[in-house]
Amino acid sequence: MIYRDIQYIVTATAEPDVWHWRFQVGDTIRSGTTQTRLAELAARRVRSKIDAALKTASSPVARDNT
Repeated sequence: MIYRDIQYIVTATAEPDVWHWRFQVGDTIRSGTTQTRLAELAARRVRSKIDAALKTASSPVARDNT
């Protein structure tokens, strides 16, 4: 699946209602699991994580003014 030009995957695990997710922003690969019954809710959670990662990646790095 693709969201904001970021490809991500959400797959079911052997545990019921647990989903594994993975995406990459720049050189950073992020992955984890989320617990929910619905695949679409798991995907929505991953899209939220992508939004946060893109926001962090686009924020300016704090500069040392000394």
